[in-house]
Amino acid sequence: MVRSAIDGRTVLLADGREVRLAGIVLPRRMLEGATRALQQLAGQEVVLRSGEPATDRYGRVVAFAFVAGQDQSVQQKLIAEGHALAAPGARPDECAATLLQAEATARIAGLGLWANLALHRAERPADIGAERGRFALVEGRVTSVREFGATIYVNFGRRWSEDFTVTVPKRSERTFTKAGLDLKKLGGRHVRVRGYVEERGGPWIEATRPEQIEIVGRR
Repeated sequence: MVRSAIDGRTVLLADGREVRLAGIVLPRRMLEGATRALQQLAGQEVVLRSGEPATDRYGRVVAFAFVAGQDQSVQQKLIAEGHALAAPGARPDECAATLLQAEATARIAGLGLWANLALHRAERPADIGAERGRFALVEGRVTSVREFGATIYVNFGRRWSEDFTVTVPKRSERTFTKAGLDLKKLGGRHVRVRGYVEERGGPWIEATRPEQIEIVGRR
């Protein structure tokens, strides 16, 4: 049973365990709204399905939470109401797809954080660079895919020192391929990328899981 919400991603159970909700990212400005939403769980029984990893470095249980008798996870509800975003690497199964669908629904409806959160355009690297150190979503057409050393570069422009780029560690390529995403064939495709923005020359996001790259258009 849930005793209370500690913050927008963490609940305290009656048995003293703290549960950190897996699969979501919570923009700082949305903490208050998400916390209020989780407070509504107080007194309710929840069923936990372990995330990956099962615990975090603070000893909190990491899990997907379901109110007893409901099929929709607490995470899915938070995302569908615009209180949170689907995290990169939420889990490579139906859970990730469900969270992404909930996010798309909230985005189209302009709910919660989507009333103010921009979906950045890859052709505007300066806007993306302004998000350095923060989680962001970027959408645009891939101009080329190159491999150099231990890194695969998914480029969204021809000026590598200025334009937006997604980097993928070569060791992660097999994970993408198993998920049906051939990185080498992304050239010309319209995609949406999620992750934390870094800047070294132009802005970039490192993708280590296939859930971070979503094909949203045809050639």
